[in-house]
Amino acid sequence: MGGWWEMARAQSSRPYHHGELREALVSAGRKLLEERGIRGFTLRECARRASVSHAAPAHHFASIDDLLAEIATRGYQELAAAMEAEAKRAASTPAARLVAQGVGYMAFAAANPVLFQLMFGREANRFETPALKAAAKGAYLLHVAGVEEVIPQAPAEVKQRMVDFAWASIHGFITLVLEGQIGDGDSPRALKARGLAMLGAMVEAVIRAGGDP
Repeated sequence: MGGWWEMARAQSSRPYHHGELREALVSAGRKLLEERGIRGFTLRECARRASVSHAAPAHHFASIDDLLAEIATRGYQELAAAMEAEAKRAASTPAARLVAQGVGYMAFAAANPVLFQLMFGREANRFETPALKAAAKGAYLLHVAGVEEVIPQAPAEVKQRMVDFAWASIHGFITLVLEGQIGDGDSPRALKARGLAMLGAMVEAVIRAGGDP
C-alpha cells in the first residue's frame, strides 16, 4: 500500500523543467532551513516540499551538503548585495559608506538569522565548494575595499589590521544581538541606535589607526 502511494504521488508530482527543479529545491531548502535549522534539514523533505519524488534532488545535488553549499553561496551573494546597496545609498564620504556597509551586513543577518548561522558556522567547512568560497571572498573583499577607501595612505599591515577589526566589530555585534546578549529589552529604535553608534566608533578607530586627522 505504501509503495503504491509513493508511486502515485511521484507520478502526480508537478513537472519541472531542468533549471526550474533546481530553483524549486533551493527555495524549498531555504524555507526548511529557516523553519527547522540545519539539524532538521533533509533532502527528502526538500523534495516533498517541491512536490517531486525523493529521488529527484539527485539530478542536481549529489548530497545534502551540495544543497546546503548552494544555499550558503546564495546567502553570501545576498549579503554582498545588501552591503553594496546600503553603501550606494550613503555615497557621501568613505566613512559614511563603511558605516552603511555595516548596516547592510547587520540588516541581512537580522533578516536571515538561520542562514547567517549556516554561512559562518563550523558546518560550512564540511560542505565548502569553489563557488561558496568565491562568494564568501566576494563579501569579505567589500570590507577590504571599504577600509581602503577610508585610509588609502595607511601601510598595508595597518589596513589589514583594520579590515579584521571592522569585520570583527560588525559581525560580533550582530551575532551578540541575535544571541540575545546585546539589546535584550531594547526597542527596535534603541537597538538600531546602538548599532549605529558602534559602527561610528568603529570607523573613528579605523581613521585614527590610519593616521588621518
